[in-house]
Amino acid sequence: MSNARSIRLSRALLVAGLAAVLSACAAPAPPPPPPPPVAVVIPPISLSPRVVEQASAYRAYVARASAISPGFTGGGDVAQSLKTGEAYEPGQLLRGAIAYGAVVALQDPAFVAGVRKFAADPDQRRTVAYEIMKDPAYAVGFAGSSSAAGLVMTALGDDGRKLLELGRSVRQAAYDVQHQAWSKADVPGRDSRLALAKALSATPVLGEVGETARLQMAVSGPGQMSVTGESASPPYTPLVIHSLAVAALAALGYADDNSLAQVLPILAEPTSATCLNMSKLNLYQCLAVAKPHYEDVFCLGQHILTDTGHCLMKGAGVPEPVDPRVQAAAEAALQKASTTTTVKRHVKKRSRN
Repeated sequence: MSNARSIRLSRALLVAGLAAVLSACAAPAPPPPPPPPVAVVIPPISLSPRVVEQASAYRAYVARASAISPGFTGGGDVAQSLKTGEAYEPGQLLRGAIAYGAVVALQDPAFVAGVRKFAADPDQRRTVAYEIMKDPAYAVGFAGSSSAAGLVMTALGDDGRKLLELGRSVRQAAYDVQHQAWSKADVPGRDSRLALAKALSATPVLGEVGETARLQMAVSGPGQMSVTGESASPPYTPLVIHSLAVAALAALGYADDNSLAQVLPILAEPTSATCLNMSKLNLYQCLAVAKPHYEDVFCLGQHILTDTGHCLMKGAGVPEPVDPRVQAAAEAALQKASTTTTVKRHVKKRSRN
């Protein structure tokens, strides 16, 4: 090998070595940037329109029945009031009451916040929703449940009280109208009237469009409805518990149309269902034997308005108000008994003297 060639090879090896040394001393390449964080999607509060419609139908019935006037002037007034009052299907009314209770519970910010804190994690949200579906009483454990329950009890209790107190007035009218000749005449077509009552009691009704829209807007967040109530401590009635459960599922995003099959069973509970069904059976029996118009007035007052109001108040866990007429009669009877006893003692004392 020539000297020139040897020199060139040495130079090449030297350059390569220097390049390797420089490369080893160079700063390492920066690591690739981390992937962007996965956005946490918290589902909105949602309640299936079919459930909201049930709440609206319930509200529509309460509004129509509460507008019945006890000032009857003829058989036509009685017949029309009967149609208005008996036009509810017990199962639908109960579903509507629970659904309305759920919308009311969603107005409580503490309860909504207590549920929503479990909505950020998908796995936790799914687990909590499953527990509620399995046992609606699970909803009582959320923070804010006592104040939400108080709202539900007040709202449903007020509806029941309206019907019950109106029913008492109508029942009293059954005695008052007997001073009018028309009230003593027999009701025409009694068999068809009973058949109509059974048909209306088996026919689902629709809610008012405006009320349905109002309730749907109220689902989206607390404070949309002007409802008030004091916090209530457990135990709660099944109706109140089921209302809280549906509201909790809505706050978790598990009460929309996709979860309807799991929500619908919660819109029922046997205690209130039995009460409402019994009021209907008592109505049918009353109409079957009633002949004059004033007896129809009694059936309306007792077995439609009073009994239905009683079922709602009992379902809400709210005590019934004392009937002032009954209280006055009881006080009068007590006073009479006391006076009679005093007179007897006085007579007995005089006889001994």
